[in-house]
Amino acid sequence: MDLVRRVLEEARGAARTQGKDVGRGRRLPPTRRVAGASRRRWSGPGPDARDPQPLASATRDLAKKQGWSSRVAEGAVFGQWSTVVGADIAEHATPTALHDGVLSVSAESTAWATQLRLIQAQVLAKIAAEVGDGVVSSLRITGPTAPSWRKGRLHIAGRGPRDTYG
Repeated sequence: MDLVRRVLEEARGAARTQGKDVGRGRRLPPTRRVAGASRRRWSGPGPDARDPQPLASATRDLAKKQGWSSRVAEGAVFGQWSTVVGADIAEHATPTALHDGVLSVSAESTAWATQLRLIQAQVLAKIAAEVGDGVVSSLRITGPTAPSWRKGRLHIAGRGPRDTYG
């Protein structure tokens, strides 16, 4: 038993000479923290910002930080046109341009252009619900274009080539 006590005292003495304080209830001297270093904190069982995030939310956060949110919303109008307005409307009308909140839509026939003008408020409500409010403020709906009889720089007003007989 004396041998054990002597070995323990030698170990304590060696620890004291190396700067380490061994014993019960004694604290080690405080260490200095480096400025800017953060203390590691462990994640709990709940969701945390350090957990893997879905790609959609990560890209949405990136677009918000970079100030691209309005451009992404404008692109969503074109990219998700069939889901935004529905398959029936998307089959007969396509968006062509978006400038200053005015969406230009080209319909395949004059009948579809008229129908879209009648339900313009509902289409705007669907776009606002899907993409975001304020992205599209109004619609400019055009039908198919007729062939132009205007040729060259100079033009004379009138009926054109159909007025040659008579």
